Amino acid sequence: MNYKNILFQISDSVAEIKLNRSELLNSFNYEMADEFLDALNKCNEDINVRAIVLTGVGRAFCAGQDLEEATREDGPSIDQIIEHTYNPIVEMIYGIKKPVICYVNGVAAGAGANLAICCDVTFAGESAKFIQSFVNIGLVPDSAGTYNLPRLIGKQKAAGLMFSGEKISASEAEEIGMIFKAVKDGNGYEIALEFAKKLSKMPTKSIGLIKELLNKSNGNSIKEQLDLEKKLQITAASSDDHKEGVKAFFEKRKPNYTGK
Repeated sequence: MNYKNILFQISDSVAEIKLNRSELLNSFNYEMADEFLDALNKCNEDINVRAIVLTGVGRAFCAGQDLEEATREDGPSIDQIIEHTYNPIVEMIYGIKKPVICYVNGVAAGAGANLAICCDVTFAGESAKFIQSFVNIGLVPDSAGTYNLPRLIGKQKAAGLMFSGEKISASEAEEIGMIFKAVKDGNGYEIALEFAKKLSKMPTKSIGLIKELLNKSNGNSIKEQLDLEKKLQITAASSDDHKEGVKAFFEKRKPNYTGK
């Protein structure tokens, strides 16, 4: 696919996906969604990709849905947009068995805010803002916002932000547990990228299994989660990376993980 709305590159086992409609604050339309999903699929299928970094180009991370597309007379309906764009993106990020690292470089509003917190580990520049802006145009949150946000920060804070549409800063987002870290704007992306590079050298299969456990923990009873931990621990113990980790431990050297 010829990418016109995103930038995509793979280097040293790390894939970088940058939303690139900066003149429209990286808001999603069908074309950008198709390109983004295509890039994610490539990351999923390429065994050499062991970590993924997502960010935006320009002064915004993502302003959510392109309202021109959503409101034009011959445009798609809201349910078509959700089914075409946001649900597949969320399901792909959740389902891919590799770490997805997000760097929020500016405003993250509406579906953009929920896309950011959908990722496994999210960094944000100090000037970034998060806005649950749906209510400001008479809509409800989508893109798994009502699933992820209360689990991250609690129902009270999630309700307050979703009811009011108030913006919060990166530092406050870190303080309340919405994101992993707020970092300086100047080198924030480099910090997120270095974190992804670090993870790309670690046991990718183990990270994928941890991701599966975390994703299922809220819906499981304690018994179900214990059983799943046992099941996936057996899977992890049979991996090449576990064998390499144990061998390196006894040989007192740094392990050389291959992600298998």
